[in-house]
Amino acid sequence: EVQLVESGGGLVQPGGSLRLSCTASGFTFSNYAMSWFRQAPGKGLEWVSSINSGGGGTNYRESEKGRFTISRDNARSTLYLQMNSLKPEDTAVYYCTRGTDFRSRGQGTQVTVSS
Repeated sequence: EVQLVESGGGLVQPGGSLRLSCTASGFTFSNYAMSWFRQAPGKGLEWVSSINSGGGGTNYRESEKGRFTISRDNARSTLYLQMNSLKPEDTAVYYCTRGTDFRSRGQGTQVTVSS
């Protein structure tokens, strides 16, 4: 059974940083690309970033390029999202997924950017 557990969210002021983590189990993590999605209150699901299985290839939503960095540690079966220069519009629940299959997501972690 695929299990993904997101953590690291919280309340941060505009311009601040957070590092999200996603610990995976139930599958061979190193064999799969992984992604981050987010969903803001009252809004639809939004893809944020993806990384290939080896970690050498990454993609980002245009508005997040230069601010967010996705990475992974295959030895620890853990996915990361480093978020810098956070804006109020980044406020959302963030989910990690196996590939881009949103059905595989965990419970999510809340990120709130507010002064």
